[in-house]
Amino acid sequence: MTKSRHTSVPHHVAIVMDGNGRWAHRRLLPRVAGHRQGVESLRRCIRACAERGVQVLTVFAFSSENWNRPAEEVSSLMDLLATALTREVPELKSAGIRLHFVGERSGLSERVRAGLAAAEAETASNKGMVLNVCFNYGGRWDIVQAAASVVRAGQPVTEESLGRAMALAHVPDPDLLIRTGGEQRISNFLLWQCAYSELFFSDRLWPEFDEAALDEALAAFAQRERRFGKTSAQVAKAGTQAVA
Repeated sequence: MTKSRHTSVPHHVAIVMDGNGRWAHRRLLPRVAGHRQGVESLRRCIRACAERGVQVLTVFAFSSENWNRPAEEVSSLMDLLATALTREVPELKSAGIRLHFVGERSGLSERVRAGLAAAEAETASNKGMVLNVCFNYGGRWDIVQAAASVVRAGQPVTEESLGRAMALAHVPDPDLLIRTGGEQRISNFLLWQCAYSELFFSDRLWPEFDEAALDEALAAFAQRERRFGKTSAQVAKAGTQAVA
């Protein structure tokens, strides 16, 4: 029996941007050079997703576990963030993209926190694609903070109440999760939100992830059958009724 396929562009794409350090190492460059090139790849990906009709793009920029990296690299990443905010926010605003930073901010410096808040405010009125940048984020942290929020509000802990308290409650769950760099794990990223996301693993290192690589992931997504616990027959029937 022919399976029904999901042929539309995913509404929400999430990406684990992995491989910056290895890209630099293979070129005998410092790791920060890979992170700088990764910013260029992100610029390209944002533009390509918007052009292809993706409504929400969520990227994993700095995990709560990344603090365990060498202090010099962490410091360089913070400096790179500050530079990127200064350079990229005006372009994002001009392109109509709305920027959200998702993660625990209490552990960040006052300068970084102020920069994140200013960038969000600058693009708050935009109506185009939503760009979520997960910075100092972890999926387990997200579930814990949501549960704590629900308890503080005196509400019962249910899937619905937790969902409303998650850090990405302002957007639908990801349809497609892409990880670059050849690893096949999600590394504490969007554990709650990706329960039914389609997964795509690319061998390309993040600085090498271009429009063609994105199109490959989108094409693979279009071939997936998304059942959400239903049977293929039920999915096919629902699709037929929707068309009628």
